[in-house]
Amino acid sequence: MSTTTNWAGNLAYGAEAILQPTTAAEVQELVARWPRVRALGTRHSFTDIADTPGALVSLAGLDPDIRIDAASMTVSVTGGTSFGILIDELQRHGFALHNTGSLPHISVAGATATGTHGSGDGNGILSTAIAEVELVTADGTLVRVDRSSDDLPALAVGLGAFGIITRVSLDIQPSYVVRQDVYRFAPWETVLAQLDEVMASAYSVSLLADFASPTVAQIWLKTRLADGAEPPLASALFGGSWYDDADELNPENVNPRASVPGPWSERMPHFRLDGQPSNGGDELQSEYYVAREHGVEALQALRTLGAQISPHLLISEIRTAAADALWMSPAYERDVLCIGFTWAKHPAEVAALLPIIEEALAPFAPRQHWGKLFHYGADVIRERFPRSTEFVALQREYDPHGKFWNPFLERTLGPH
Repeated sequence: MSTTTNWAGNLAYGAEAILQPTTAAEVQELVARWPRVRALGTRHSFTDIADTPGALVSLAGLDPDIRIDAASMTVSVTGGTSFGILIDELQRHGFALHNTGSLPHISVAGATATGTHGSGDGNGILSTAIAEVELVTADGTLVRVDRSSDDLPALAVGLGAFGIITRVSLDIQPSYVVRQDVYRFAPWETVLAQLDEVMASAYSVSLLADFASPTVAQIWLKTRLADGAEPPLASALFGGSWYDDADELNPENVNPRASVPGPWSERMPHFRLDGQPSNGGDELQSEYYVAREHGVEALQALRTLGAQISPHLLISEIRTAAADALWMSPAYERDVLCIGFTWAKHPAEVAALLPIIEEALAPFAPRQHWGKLFHYGADVIRERFPRSTEFVALQREYDPHGKFWNPFLERTLGPH
């Protein structure tokens, strides 16, 4: 049995073996041979979504093999490649993605399979850029599914249930320049009174906050600059003060802010690929997505729990994502406010808090991030994700004997 843990160290994988193929052909052979199998990415999930009682197949040994197609404006990359490696290569050739997650260390296949996102009112989650997936199905067959197939909206946030994704093709666009502006200590009341305006004030916006504080600690605005034009910099915004954080930046960790324009690849992710992201893994994370029309009420409900949440919270990050048509996306058919919690590593206390938070948010029917900690069971999840029954039915067509089904999916979607 493997003793490998996830990135945060809160989960020890129970798989019988961890396999390290170096080619797609080897992946095919391993999948065909093992009765139970799952893909293992960069291990940034806090849940056991990637675990299995059988074999974990890591794609870290596959060459990134990045192929840019300027004619179709897509890029193809092996599934285990980190977004950081991909975005650096795209930038070198003058191309970009529409968005990135907060940290670039996550794998392309793993991040998209769990519904990971960046921020921005007009920006879909990362999976919305998927033009095609190449996956090894249960009998070892290599299958390609693109936008001509009705199956892609299920496979794009596929939870690892359909097979091992060996390649992903993503939409790209010309490179662009971004400026990051930071404003500190805006009063919560001001932010909530103007929440839609705040979240629409830049291409990508993040609020970093503690629900027990009277103020929002920081508002991060990632402004996309057009044709060299640079909008004027306000000294105050939404009751917060502009923060010249240049002297405090840690070059080993955070990408440049301090209102210094730079390439999208060095501004859209919060963290540098060559540094430790977030709290270096000494943390736990949860995230809930509510429809935008309920955003203010949801945040007000969490503020009433501030005294309970704050002792265990490192920071909450609040972002937005545009509605999409991907079956298991937390943004399926609704624009969402994404409320993330980065917790201190207090597993018992966090486990006790999650049901309280979920009860407070229940009137707003939140959906959870698949790779982060939550308390919901299958009944609630089937209600919140209206295509979940169709998802399970389609998964059974791809995987009749449940080779890729695992205890996480049994708890959240029911038995195979």
